[in-house]
Amino acid sequence: MIKKIAFLSLAVLTGLTSTAQSRKYSNEFLAIGVGARALGMSNATVATIDDVTAGYWNPAGLTGLKSNLQISLMHSEYFAGIAKYDYGALAKQIDDKSALAISFIRFGVDDIPNTTELIDANGQIDYNRITTFSAADYAFILSYAKKMSIEGLSIGANAKVVRRKVGDFAGAWGFGLDAGVKYQTEKWKLGLMARDITTTFNSWSYNLSDETKYVFEQTGNELPQNGLELTLPKLILGAVRMVNYKKFTAQAELNLDASFDGKRNVLLRGNPVSVDPHLGVEIGYSNLLFVRGGIGNIQKVQDLNGLSSYVSQPNIGVGVKLKSIYIDYALANVGQTFGLVSHVFSLKIDLNPRKAVKAADANS
Repeated sequence: MIKKIAFLSLAVLTGLTSTAQSRKYSNEFLAIGVGARALGMSNATVATIDDVTAGYWNPAGLTGLKSNLQISLMHSEYFAGIAKYDYGALAKQIDDKSALAISFIRFGVDDIPNTTELIDANGQIDYNRITTFSAADYAFILSYAKKMSIEGLSIGANAKVVRRKVGDFAGAWGFGLDAGVKYQTEKWKLGLMARDITTTFNSWSYNLSDETKYVFEQTGNELPQNGLELTLPKLILGAVRMVNYKKFTAQAELNLDASFDGKRNVLLRGNPVSVDPHLGVEIGYSNLLFVRGGIGNIQKVQDLNGLSSYVSQPNIGVGVKLKSIYIDYALANVGQTFGLVSHVFSLKIDLNPRKAVKAADANS
């Protein structure tokens, strides 16, 4: 019975009514982030980003590619390895002013026991009737970026397709658009990312067997109905200050994430607008070794005595460049605030280093 209720809880969480709804935490798997470099800086990278991962963070940053072709891969796990997050992307320079990228994300929990048919028609428990299924979210992102006639200014856009699937029971298709802007001077970088600018639509449909419907009814749960889920727009503003000293480089970026779906538990709470600030710092040596840190997810919490305090999520990370290969590592949530730590590894490769050198020389 416990396993049955656990499954029903999962199904109910994905349930929608028959009318369109805007949900505060819709498509949250797309808010986790990609690339250990960015995660080590607490996702403060909207203005800094200039590689293949810009297809996720800010498509305008794709114009900063240092090679003709670049790929990136990442894997991380959450909740003691129960949930797995995978990312892969490829970016290519079209010409000296524009670039294109394709990104893929999967966040899923596999081998979930399905016990809705554990009891046969005679009322007997039959463990052979237990099957397994996966609950997974997918995103496919096509990105384009172009340098404008104003020196240092680039714009970009994303078209993304979202696929969410809970075994054979439920599934959704979604579509949305993002837009980004980036402006760079000698010492400053500014970035603006508008996520889901058209509102992202997820159309849910359900395919429940008669046995599963019966279990829902017997446990007092409503049968989920086909419906439309809406993800409202979010604006992310970033600013970076850069410093160079001999072989050392340093940059600090502040991001302000503005959501428009009502009051959230963030540092600057409001209705309908809430703002979540996060800060990241990167120090590099000779363009070979990098050390990173960041802080974000600042929230107000109450203890058992009703006393309020603010907590935050610090992250740290390191990176190394070996010719055309970049290896990055991030340790997310190193504090004891939430009691969970995530190890994130990512790999990035320049597939045409000769052109990368020419491009770097041309931009210097």
